[in-house]
Amino acid sequence: MGKVTWKPGTMIYPLPAVMVSCGAGENEYNIITISWTGTICTDPPMCYISVRPERYSYNLIKNAGGYVINLTTSSLAGATDWCGVVSGKDHNKFREKGLTPVRATKVSAPMILESPVNIECAVRSITELGSHHMFISEVMAIHADEKYIEKETKAFRLDKTGIICYSHGKYFTAGEFIGKFGFSVKKK
Repeated sequence: MGKVTWKPGTMIYPLPAVMVSCGAGENEYNIITISWTGTICTDPPMCYISVRPERYSYNLIKNAGGYVINLTTSSLAGATDWCGVVSGKDHNKFREKGLTPVRATKVSAPMILESPVNIECAVRSITELGSHHMFISEVMAIHADEKYIEKETKAFRLDKTGIICYSHGKYFTAGEFIGKFGFSVKKK
């Protein structure tokens, strides 16, 4: 069986489907759905989001110097999609989707209460890449819903949240557990 060659594009899938909350005060709180996000450093903990400069949230994030990455679940899939399709300049996304803004501890942007994990991020630099600009950010705090923390092991069970991901225009729930880091070399 051979391979088919396509023109260059973005084929690193699946990606997390996250709602990024932004804004420096209640009067400008907004949510943008992002799939171009990820981890880029462990020490200090850093991540990124890539946003088109013409998006309404772009200047909210740039001016405030921070944002919150809110992981999404199957129960938030409708809100996740909607927040990526409509503009915050025309809609109050928190109110219209029944989401609850909660004060973050380190950045001015709000967290989304309904999200199982909220990651507070402080922008350290913005790299202009072309269609998107990358906000390279330091993770300032992480908030996890305690109902997903196992009492005995204190492990956070992300697999129990119904986390969703994005793959080439479609949303999916994450798959089943198949092993943990190092399982392939662990002694039996």
